[in-house]
Amino acid sequence: MTGLDKEVASAAEAVADVHAGASLAVGGFGLCGVPGVLIGALLEHEGADALEVVSNNCGVDDWGLGLLLRAGRIARMTSSYVGENKEFARQYLSGELEVELVPQGTLAERLRAGGAGIPAFYTPAGAGTQVAEGGLPWRYRADGGVAVASPPKELRSWGDREYLLEEGITTDFALVRAAAGDRHGNLVFHSSARNFNPLAAMAGRITIAEVEELVEPGELDPDAVHLPGVFVQRVLRVHPGDPAAERRVERRTVRRDGADRTDHADRSDRTDRTVRSADHESGV
Repeated sequence: MTGLDKEVASAAEAVADVHAGASLAVGGFGLCGVPGVLIGALLEHEGADALEVVSNNCGVDDWGLGLLLRAGRIARMTSSYVGENKEFARQYLSGELEVELVPQGTLAERLRAGGAGIPAFYTPAGAGTQVAEGGLPWRYRADGGVAVASPPKELRSWGDREYLLEEGITTDFALVRAAAGDRHGNLVFHSSARNFNPLAAMAGRITIAEVEELVEPGELDPDAVHLPGVFVQRVLRVHPGDPAAERRVERRTVRRDGADRTDHADRSDRTDRTVRSADHESGV
């Protein structure tokens, strides 16, 4: 990695300076856009423990951030929901893990604000609830009591609405996954992977991006770039054959063949009746 060329040779090299107690913003929405290769490298990096992670959710039990959680490497999570992770819930309720639950839109804006240099902002989300009043359990004691609770937030009124003050989030590192990128760190995200990845990247002081396709500078259409390279310090090309690079489906739902044919026939019949009825009412 020299000059504007931000490519690193391996995932291990990319995360080598992530230290114990580091704070991390990690992209992904559910299982979309999760930087699985970088997370896998952190799992192998024994010096990276007691991590404070900011991410929309914490993966699932056997993949994504769930791997770090299961290995006891995460000390604190800032998330919008627990998701499909039973180990997350177990550690939180047993007092092993500190958890700050944040309304999803507020979490997104806190990351964006931190990345934009905005220290705090007012939002109506959470006003009139425990989010504003404080007292939400952040960490439980082993006996089930509350060891650490959320503090009350500053409130102000504009017009007839009440707003609470939320602080921007910045972290030591950020790990993100992009569909494409160039050696200068310009990134393009695919569909739902764009939800939290750009925001996490902005919030990190050192942002590491794993990309599915690495191209030369100038090959990306500037109008198609979702995140400029100024926010990215390291770029790692991932290989499709790497199990950690696979695109996981959180909850796969399929229909039986017979049911599918029946459903299709029923829909077609209902559509025909609806069209005939509409034609009759319109005088056609």
